[in-house]
Amino acid sequence: MIATPDRTPLPREFFDRPVLDVAPDLLGRILVRTTPDGPIALRLTEVEAYDGENDPGSHAYRGRTPRNGVMFGPPGHVYVYFTYGMWFCMNLVCGPEGKASAVLLRAGEIIEGAELARTRRLSARNDKELAKGPARLATALGVDRSLDGTDACTSGATPLKMLTGTPVPRDQVRNGPRTGVAGDGGNGDIHPWRFWIANDPTVSPYRAHVPRRRRS
Repeated sequence: MIATPDRTPLPREFFDRPVLDVAPDLLGRILVRTTPDGPIALRLTEVEAYDGENDPGSHAYRGRTPRNGVMFGPPGHVYVYFTYGMWFCMNLVCGPEGKASAVLLRAGEIIEGAELARTRRLSARNDKELAKGPARLATALGVDRSLDGTDACTSGATPLKMLTGTPVPRDQVRNGPRTGVAGDGGNGDIHPWRFWIANDPTVSPYRAHVPRRRRS
């Protein structure tokens, strides 16, 4: 018999830890997106850790900017960025306030509100692809920069909230190089900081970084 996921909100203390402790512990947790059209709930199956100024793959590697300011805390807030001129991606901020670190939400299983998610992801061939990748995840949930800085741990009403869910046993967690990250940040021997649930069909395929060519 499958246990019902715990719907208790995750406390801020959960996120006020080192990013490499938080990232694998987010697998199996539930993210709820509340919209005027209805709620969507997603079970996290794949994440990546980014350790701020200690991490050449992080947006905060060279310090604070207007774009990455949310990464510096408080923990439990949502950091949303725009990439490639067309996609949004979302992260959960962790670690002590003032030290930038965050976990990129790479993939998940839509467990409630699939009908609404399908209207946003018309190219998905099946429900397993609705949130299979960070841009797809944000699109399915209707996440954009207007949600940057949202508190996902508040006890009050919020458009994004993290719930306890069902933590994944550590023997089912895999890790490896981060997807599409250049240089040392993408070296799996140095930063094997992508974490996923073994054999889960919603996990995105690994892709190494490919330099973008300039248009002539």
